[in-house]
Amino acid sequence: MKKFITTITTLLATLLVAAPAFAQSGGGGGAKDYVGYVALAAALCMGLGTFGGALGQARTAAAALEGIARNPQAAPKVQTPMIIALAMTESLVLFALVIAFFLQGKIVAL
Repeated sequence: MKKFITTITTLLATLLVAAPAFAQSGGGGGAKDYVGYVALAAALCMGLGTFGGALGQARTAAAALEGIARNPQAAPKVQTPMIIALAMTESLVLFALVIAFFLQGKIVAL
């Protein structure tokens, strides 16, 4: 896990350092220069939003099921907050979907 975090951190640092090198456009400087970046932002928005939501829902369900397994009498008290937490997590994924659609609209408009 430490190697994965180091790799991701190095990759992000490299991208942040290299970004100013690509700041100037070579020619016309029109609005279509950043279409690829908007498409990348939409893809990252959906990918990271979905990945984070899936991890959050998995951890919520695992913790609730573990609690129910340890104390079956507490199942009704655990189930309702678990469903609310899952709904809140899913709403964040839906917000990421809406943002991705907005970004896609910017691509089509250009």
